[in-house]
Amino acid sequence: MDKLIYLDNAATTKTAPEVVEAMLPYFTENFGNPSSVYGFAAKNKEAVSVQRERVAEILGAQAKEIYFTAGGSEADNWALKAVAESYASKGNHIITTKIEHHAILHTAEYLERKGFEVTYLDVDENGIVKLQELKKAIRPTTILISVMFANNEIGTLQPIKEIGEIAREHGILFHTDAVQAFGQIPISVDDCHIDMLSASGHKLNGPKGIGFLYIRSGVKIRSFIHGGAQERKRRAGTENVPGIIGLGTAAVRAVKTMEARAGKETELRDHLIRRVLEEIPYTKLNGHPKKRLPNNANFSFRFVEGESLLIMLDMKGICASSGSACTSGSLDPSHVLLAIGLPHETAHGSLRLTLGEETTREDIDYTVDCLKGIVKNLREMSPLYEDFLKKETACKSESRI
Repeated sequence: MDKLIYLDNAATTKTAPEVVEAMLPYFTENFGNPSSVYGFAAKNKEAVSVQRERVAEILGAQAKEIYFTAGGSEADNWALKAVAESYASKGNHIITTKIEHHAILHTAEYLERKGFEVTYLDVDENGIVKLQELKKAIRPTTILISVMFANNEIGTLQPIKEIGEIAREHGILFHTDAVQAFGQIPISVDDCHIDMLSASGHKLNGPKGIGFLYIRSGVKIRSFIHGGAQERKRRAGTENVPGIIGLGTAAVRAVKTMEARAGKETELRDHLIRRVLEEIPYTKLNGHPKKRLPNNANFSFRFVEGESLLIMLDMKGICASSGSACTSGSLDPSHVLLAIGLPHETAHGSLRLTLGEETTREDIDYTVDCLKGIVKNLREMSPLYEDFLKKETACKSESRI
């Protein structure tokens, strides 16, 4: 394939060259186990500590509040399961939303089977949590509120600060899945009253298989993985030193480029949205038109199957998705799109395009030009579209009489 336009950066990003360069020595020359006592390994222990401080500084946190994990899903599991176990004596009720990543939703379902009660909040048509509904859902037995910072499918940003204030007022722990937001937009754990936060390296031009969980000092949760004394006895297992180096380097890099990158991506995103909505009829933008990630655009095309759309885009050298990469093998429509009120047949025709730092205006224009032809061809093969056009023609004829 001669042409490759990668517009699936919400699924994963290309590891930046300087991140790879920073990691390489820790595979070969500096390969010591940080838990060993001799000087050769102590250098790696210090290197891990430096990255912990770098990540903490970005969030306005303390280094001792950052715990490295194998990724965002592990961090989400840890936050929910450990709080449920540690605070069970105070209550058994958890509040989350219907549009969370499956790392949260499936963990919540697991906890329900263990006897915990979970409230799944509705969202509005743009995917935003209704604060009044959140307040109504709170019970004396509520021990945790978990709401994602930014949705991985439709890009909508939640009112995290307001949610954090509500949680703080009621003495409830607040966790946010910030896998899509960390490194993309500024985050302060103190300003937003966040008690726990999950993030992942490979969403911000870092390596896969590394992430972290921020746990505010004073939050009493137990070990998630038992074994050695790593991560201050809360997460056993030899540290993934190259991954940690990569995560810290990528995080610092993301902060340095954030303002310029967000400006460029927002401009290209809005150009993409404008062209698609103006040039392809019977199309809907999913998610909030403004309160969304700078690089995210999610559309629904009526009378089109999302899977066919992806295959034909791939043939044009365009990488895209219909939603979360973690559910790409599922034939069911996106739970996020159903939650914002789309009917099944419309949700099936969804397309997520997520830009990256290397995306150009030419890439966007080529993609839209290809989309126009693909959607047109797919609709021409759709009996539903044919019936729709007949009905529309009949209605126009009747209106002239």
